[in-house]
Amino acid sequence: MCGIAGKLLFNGGSVAREQVHRMCETLLHRGPDAEGIHVDPGVGLGQRRLSIIDLSDAADPPLANDDETLWIVFNGEIYNFRELRADLAARGHRFRTASDTEVLLRLYEQEGERCLARLRGMFAFAIWDARSQTLFAARDRLGKKPFVYARTPQAFVFGSEIKAIMSDPDMRAAPNFAAIDAYLTWQYVPSPMTAFEGVRKLPAAHFLRCDLKGNLDVQRYWSPPSEVPKTDRPEAEIQESIVAVLRDCVRARMVADVPLGALLSGGIDSGSVVALMAEASSRPVKTFSIGFDEDEYNELPYARMVAERYGTDHHEFVVRPSAIDILPQLVRHYNEPFADSS
Repeated sequence: MCGIAGKLLFNGGSVAREQVHRMCETLLHRGPDAEGIHVDPGVGLGQRRLSIIDLSDAADPPLANDDETLWIVFNGEIYNFRELRADLAARGHRFRTASDTEVLLRLYEQEGERCLARLRGMFAFAIWDARSQTLFAARDRLGKKPFVYARTPQAFVFGSEIKAIMSDPDMRAAPNFAAIDAYLTWQYVPSPMTAFEGVRKLPAAHFLRCDLKGNLDVQRYWSPPSEVPKTDRPEAEIQESIVAVLRDCVRARMVADVPLGALLSGGIDSGSVVALMAEASSRPVKTFSIGFDEDEYNELPYARMVAERYGTDHHEFVVRPSAIDILPQLVRHYNEPFADSS
């Protein structure tokens, strides 16, 4: 998890580096390992980094292409970056890091917005293109990684969290009553709304462009299939296919230069993931479970069964009434009303 932020000015002015730093400071909890800032005329980009792939300083943000006409800030992980890197290298690209961030940047350099069709992963990123004087930003197909933005008559501001935007001195916090009404009806704030007037979420599977003249364009780049294909394949063959797909997905997500773990509830979903992680790992998988003192809500015994079956390095946390003490911290991190008790 990283945190990204930035600002474009429409009046030809300069974005102060200190202003971008303040935005990044609100995202420190998302990326404690490094901070990077890039400022060009009319634009400022910033990122707080949590190092997952390529832990070297060379991979610290923001990264640029060879002639420094493209700059990227990136939150997420590209699971197929090794395959993409090999393809780009065959086309003549030379890499300075081993990071998936640089692969994403060079893929955009090669293919533009068409790169989104080739990405397998969870991501929210922004690329400043100095050649076209345009910011390009995109969010993954399911919206796992957050991206919020605001457009005023003077500027375009974006970030991983609303508080990064609200740290901008030109922004004013005001409630979005339509979003609050939706929250009270459906128990969540639906995209693209946020609880703050003038601040919007970039929806899942969408990208946007914004230039220094203030032109903003938001487009969808992917839609889920609307129909389930019919099949006469035997049930056993379908089961084998499901396991093969799950195995491939789990292995793809285990590429990292830091230790990995799994949240284990004891149910079939997380249990299946842990089983496949154990199959793919040469060392015990770290698992983490949350339980309760009340037996009717506690699933720790089931989680222990899975942990023992697959020999994981298991850790448990029991939620007790004192956990309410961290509620103010949770409110600050989530930024919006939140009704999901899980």
